[in-house]
Amino acid sequence: MGAFSVLNNLPGIAAQNQLVNNNISLSQTLLRLSSGKRINSGADDAAGLGIADNLRANVRALNQAIRNANDGISVAQIADGALSELTNLLTRAFTLAEQAATDTVDATGRTAIHNDFLSIQAEMARIADQVNFNGVKLFSASGLNGALSVFVGDTASSSSISVTVNVITTAGDKVTRFKTGGTDISAVALDTKTDAASALSTLRLALLDISSSRAAIGAGINRLQSAVAVLQNQSQNTQAAESTIRDANMAEEVANMAKYQILAQSGIAALSQANANSQLVLALLRQ
Repeated sequence: MGAFSVLNNLPGIAAQNQLVNNNISLSQTLLRLSSGKRINSGADDAAGLGIADNLRANVRALNQAIRNANDGISVAQIADGALSELTNLLTRAFTLAEQAATDTVDATGRTAIHNDFLSIQAEMARIADQVNFNGVKLFSASGLNGALSVFVGDTASSSSISVTVNVITTAGDKVTRFKTGGTDISAVALDTKTDAASALSTLRLALLDISSSRAAIGAGINRLQSAVAVLQNQSQNTQAAESTIRDANMAEEVANMAKYQILAQSGIAALSQANANSQLVLALLRQ
């Protein structure tokens, strides 16, 4: 049996210390419930905080890579749409060449056909010079210069996807070539039967050049779409990993709150009892 003392209330001190610890735990639990986070400061889990912050940065980088890839798809689709219209115009020019190559058309008719072809040439040159995305010209050497580079890396890697967008060269109101090394159509004329017949093979090769360019763009779009699918999956799973580390288990924290509230109440009761025990010494003085 311990001695009675009025100088040091050791049971009271012990109850007070335990009550402080319980209150700290209760405050931490209430903070987690209000923020939804298990880690609210470095003191909660220093190593976990570092890992979670790296994962969060990676998620942000992956989400931006997804936006980059989607922007790249938009650019490629604009280029493909422009090439589709150029195909239509060139097909019309091919039809005019067929018409001018026959003897059923006289010189006046061929002059009209040639003028129509010049209008088509001017429109094709305008499209090639003016098509752009956010001010960047798609078919110009001063713009994309033959390739669209899309960055799809994250914090741990540097990765880009290149989409071929062939340069279309122009001279004044005429398209010269639909791709580097392609067929030169600047000298095509339809004002004579001989020139019209010769133009047919040239225009046919030009159509193949455009088809080749569209195929390259289509392959690039498919690659970007695949990249978006992979990046979305990677972002989702990385975010899930971060959530496992950073987020609070709400069910567990609710249970902890109930536990610490009960402990706080019992701690106050114990402290009150310890203080009351010290007052029992006074009963000896009244004997």
